[in-house]
Amino acid sequence: MPGSVSNLLTVDQNGKGDHRTIQDAINAVPANSSAATVIRIRPGVYREKIVVNKPRITLTGASARATVITWNEQWLSADSPTVSVVASDFVAKRLTFQNTFGDSKAAVAVSVAGDRAAFYGCSFVSFQDTLLDDAGRHYYRGCYVEGGTDFIFGNGQALFDKCHLHSTSRVGGAFTAQQGLSESQETGYSFVGCKLTGVGVATAILGRPWGPYSRVVFALSYMSSAVSPRGWDDWGESDRQRTAFYGQYQCYGEGSRTDRRVAWSRNLSQAEAAPFITKAWIGGQEWLQ
Repeated sequence: MPGSVSNLLTVDQNGKGDHRTIQDAINAVPANSSAATVIRIRPGVYREKIVVNKPRITLTGASARATVITWNEQWLSADSPTVSVVASDFVAKRLTFQNTFGDSKAAVAVSVAGDRAAFYGCSFVSFQDTLLDDAGRHYYRGCYVEGGTDFIFGNGQALFDKCHLHSTSRVGGAFTAQQGLSESQETGYSFVGCKLTGVGVATAILGRPWGPYSRVVFALSYMSSAVSPRGWDDWGESDRQRTAFYGQYQCYGEGSRTDRRVAWSRNLSQAEAAPFITKAWIGGQEWLQ
């Protein structure tokens, strides 16, 4: 990502850093600075809502287990998520993002609407609509995402690299609900070398189309028995069977068998999978460090 690091701030709840809250540290970053800012967050549970509205900010924790950002709120507006990333060139490392609202309504842990955002070794935990990958190009490496249904959703363009997706649904919840509003949009989610687990057997589907041109690919990934044999659902919109792009390439595990998948999903060849399985899918060779 562009720019040199000129700002280094430390957040410590006990007052032994530059700021006691993460939002105070973000607010202290100079507006429109061309340099990057690294905000080190010392271990602790930070009960606050955060908006990242300045570019070139990195939030880094000691470990996802030790550094937790949490809130408890139903998703009702753009102000509801625990963390909202609206600026470009954002990085998060070794943090847990959590929304503890429960399983009665949608509750977003993180909303990502800025371009060129990257998450390394982070955890995202809620139930419905955990991670709103909303707009822009995003990269997730070695992350853990947990939820009951539609827990990775939105209309972003994202690559999930060696991530662990865990479904807590017992009634057929969906791992993904990618939006895809038009054929011309270059959006969608690609999962490469990932692991899919869940609490039961055949209790989760891989995805359902929030929008007519929903696009999701799973490649080279392990699928446990928690994945339903049919794989995908059209959300009661049969017309979307013709426009959604749902593909699988060389996955393995009990839940990966394709012989009982819905007829309108795709078992991809190497050539068909190739555009989705490298960082070029998100133009990452241009902006990922």
